[in-house]
Amino acid sequence: QVQLVESGGGLVQAGGSLTLSCAASGRSFSSYHMGWFRQAPGKEREFVAGITWSGSNTYYSDSVKGRFTISRDNAKNTVYLQMNSLKPEDTAVYYCAADRRLDRVVARKDFANWGQGTQVTVSS
Repeated sequence: QVQLVESGGGLVQAGGSLTLSCAASGRSFSSYHMGWFRQAPGKEREFVAGITWSGSNTYYSDSVKGRFTISRDNAKNTVYLQMNSLKPEDTAVYYCAADRRLDRVVARKDFANWGQGTQVTVSS
């Protein structure tokens, strides 16, 4: 099992940028595929971005494609989400997730391990 801690959330104006980080504990981080999800008030949690263990494949939701970039540094046990051109509708709690099963990343759901989340608020 892996423990995940997100950071980097905050308040930003529309059009601005923010980078989220997710630090993972344990020595097997590089064996996990990683994902970012978000949940806005009154809405279901949704997939935002995913990355395979090596970083060779990435996945994005249509709503963030071209604006967000997921990356990872296995030496630092950290995955990042660079968010550009932020919109008020990006406001949500952002969660980091990890799973060893590739089909979870491809399916964009049902990850086994989750962080506590970090709030991102985009003002108009």
